[in-house]
This record gives sequence, C-alpha cells and structure tokens, in this order.
Amino acid sequence: MARERSPALWLHPQTSVTHKMPVCHRILLLLWLLHFSCVSSDITDGNAEHLKREHSLIKPYQGVGTSPSSQWDFWGSTLVTSQYVRLTPDERSKQGSIWNTVPCHLKDWEMHVQFKIHGSGKNLLHGDGFAIWYTKDRLHTGTVFGSSANFQGLAIFIDTYPNDEAPDRSFPYISAMVNNGSLPYDHGKDGRSTELGGCSVEIRNKDHDTYLAIRYSKGRLTIMIDVDDRNDWKECIDFGGVRLPTGYYFGASAATGDLSDNHDIISMKMYQLMVEHSPEEDSQDWTKIEPSVSLLKSPKDNIDDPTGNFRSTPLTGWKVFLLLLCALLGIVVCGVVGAVVFQKRQERNKRFY
Repeated sequence: MARERSPALWLHPQTSVTHKMPVCHRILLLLWLLHFSCVSSDITDGNAEHLKREHSLIKPYQGVGTSPSSQWDFWGSTLVTSQYVRLTPDERSKQGSIWNTVPCHLKDWEMHVQFKIHGSGKNLLHGDGFAIWYTKDRLHTGTVFGSSANFQGLAIFIDTYPNDEAPDRSFPYISAMVNNGSLPYDHGKDGRSTELGGCSVEIRNKDHDTYLAIRYSKGRLTIMIDVDDRNDWKECIDFGGVRLPTGYYFGASAATGDLSDNHDIISMKMYQLMVEHSPEEDSQDWTKIEPSVSLLKSPKDNIDDPTGNFRSTPLTGWKVFLLLLCALLGIVVCGVVGAVVFQKRQERNKRFY
C-alpha cells in the first residue's frame, strides 16, 4: 500500500498568505500543520525494504493453503479468490478465518489491512463484523467474530452491529482489546468493559476499498483509519503502556448471524519498524512477556462502568495539540503581562529622576 503524499502539497498552499498573517496566527497555523504532519508521518510509506512477506497476505495469495509449506491457512466459510479473501459471504450463520502460520518475532511493527465490507442489508440490518488478531493461538474458533473469546494477545474489532443498542455509540465501530486469556470479550455489550478505546466510522458499501493501520512500537498501540482511499489517515486509537510478546500469530476472522455481510480482506501487509531499544530491552526474552496494559484501573474494575472508558490515560494527537495551544497561550499571556509590568516600572522610575 505504497501511497505516499508529498510534504510539498501540505505546505505550499500556505506560503503565499502566511506573510500577511499576524504572528500569533502564524504560530497557530504552524502548530496545526505540525499536528497533522505528525499524524501522516506516523504511517509508514510502504517501503518494500521493510515489508515482511512471510507475515503479509498479498494478491494473488500465493502460499495460502493447507500444505506444510503454506504461510497462511484458512478455515470455515473463507473463500480465497484472485482478487480478495472473503471471510464470510452475505449469508446467515457463517464463520471464517485466515491465519498466518509463521510466528512474528518483530518487536516493533505496523500492519496495513486493506478490506471491504459490503452487502444487501440496510439501516443496521447487517452484521456482524470482523476482527484482526495477534494472538498466541491460531485457528481457535469461537463466539467472537468467529474466534475465541478468551484469547491471549491483541484484537482489533470492526463491529458493524450494535448488540448493546446504547445511544452513546454509533456503528460501525472499531475498538481494541489486549487480553492475557483471563477476561472474555463480552459480545452482548460490544466489548465495552474491556476496550482500550475506539471510534465510529462509516465503512460499509463504499465504492472503494478501506484501510486500517495498526502500529505497535515502544509499548504504544496506534490505530489509524483511511475511509476515503485518499491516504488521509484519521486517528482512531492511541494508547500507551501496552505490552505484547513476540512469537504470536496474525490472523483475521469474521462471522454472521441472523444478519450478514460480505467481509473481504484484500491485503494484509506487515512492515518492520526500525526502532532502537535499550540494552535491557534487547536482553529481555520477549517471548515470555504477558499481554497487558498499564491502566489507571484494570479492566475488571471497569466492568460496572457502562461507558467502558479507558481513554483518560493516553494523550491522543488532539490532546497534545490542545496542550500545546494552552501552553502557547499561557506564554503569550505571561509575556504580555510581563511587558506591561516592565513598562509601568520604567515609567515609575522616570518620575524619581
């Protein structure tokens, strides 16, 4: 998915007008541009040098099958064609999945998922959605989008049907969960009690493919979404304090019930991120790490919270931007007050001479 935006396209339209702006407006514009350029730079440009083909699912899907040499294995209703991997057709009571057979030993990585959800159902008469997995076990079927509810690792849920029907959340909805196997995903409540965060996105029945980027680096999980196929990435989840081991497997699964949809995976591309770690981190056995998240409170403490709100812990891009803006305004106010006080003192000193 090498869709690279030139930085010149971001900055050039502003160069003809910035000299006419007041200084404070220029500073605000610079902070705004820095915020969005940082969001863009968080997504890898798809450099083939760092593409890990053993963990990537790419057309024409060579290496997919049940032979011992296959790098991807599939189960259930999954149909592999030359153009897409259909996890479920637009039919009731279907389950399907596809799993990488090679464990991932990368400490820092980014997965790009190109997908399409479409079907004949309208006005929430469609479902149920699909999930992207990075888990200890593979090909374990279950009740959570065709896979196990008590998984160990990371799951990204693209949920298209509201089982809970709470008014404060619109669907389709993307959420993330880290689990050590002790907490089941509550499908009846759409995983509210255990989610790290999430966002609502319109991703069904698009005329083009949609994209999801999942980045894990230095203990931070970031999920971005490109709905319009314009390389315009929007932040969905940004959460620190995440610990994931190496040696787990990537996969995707989907399920339908009384309602249905086509859940198609067009590609899953894995990129290695070149990140330096401390000697202590490098010497650690990353295969022994237990999946966990450093939270102000544990998921168990959050079960009675109907909002499932863990979002007070991480600083998202907008929060950082607002903090910078407040800091800038504070500096400006202090500067103005200081200048006024200095001028008053100068005028008072002149009266004595």
